[in-house]
Amino acid sequence: MIMWRETENSLYKRFEFNDFSEAFAFMTRVALLAEKQNHHPKWTNSWNTLEIWLSTHDAGDKVTERDRKLATAIDQIM
Repeated sequence: MIMWRETENSLYKRFEFNDFSEAFAFMTRVALLAEKQNHHPKWTNSWNTLEIWLSTHDAGDKVTERDRKLATAIDQIM
């Protein structure tokens, strides 16, 4: 499994799926998880690829424990 990496004050991870439907289904699960944690990622999606960046805006756009917690939760639903 590809690990999250810390870059430019964010945790970053790129996900690849078989097709758009799989990518979108995963995005939906992440969206529900993020809403539950009240911590929303920056992300981009192009067909089967999803890129996610996590940082805490309230902490000056830096990586905090909130980001690490959400990253771990995202990995668990993968």
